[in-house]
Amino acid sequence: MPKQVDHRERRETIARALWRVVEQRGIAHASVREVAQEAGISHGAVQHYFATREELLVFAMDFASEQTSLRVADGVRELGSPPHPRDMLRAMLTEMLPLRPDARVTSRMSAAYVLEALHNANIHARARDGLTHGRDLIEQIVRQAITDGHISPDRDPATETHLLLALTGLTPLIELSVIEPQDALAAVDQHLNRLFTNKT
Repeated sequence: MPKQVDHRERRETIARALWRVVEQRGIAHASVREVAQEAGISHGAVQHYFATREELLVFAMDFASEQTSLRVADGVRELGSPPHPRDMLRAMLTEMLPLRPDARVTSRMSAAYVLEALHNANIHARARDGLTHGRDLIEQIVRQAITDGHISPDRDPATETHLLLALTGLTPLIELSVIEPQDALAAVDQHLNRLFTNKT
């Protein structure tokens, strides 16, 4: 009997090859042909799963987001039950920074995706929806932390959400060796300590 092909697994393999191309050579080299070569399969095989480069980019970014969410979920599970909102926010923010190889790969894919979104209406809409969802999730945590007395009630949850997300802007400083990863972590911790006036 012929071997059964796991189509989801094959699509993920191709997506990971795209991640590596983006990480090592940049989005300009992320053609279907180069991705096929990186994945060790034929150009036609890639096109069998992804009819266009756009389809490949969208799937690869969705898959990267899934992997980031899984890492966050794993980190939150280690915090105990129920996890403190400060620690939840720290887990979310640090997974968005290129502090480890797996996070660096998905971070670079995300940066490349945003550049594509600036010139592609379909990708723009999907990227905007994804970022909006992530932003809203963080605001929910901030609002609940205010309600529960962990954050001062005079803080505006929307503004505090934006300031938290601004910490992900440390990414290019890390990538270009302007600051060290531990400097980024220190900034995250300092900001969270200032935000969470009541650590109970």
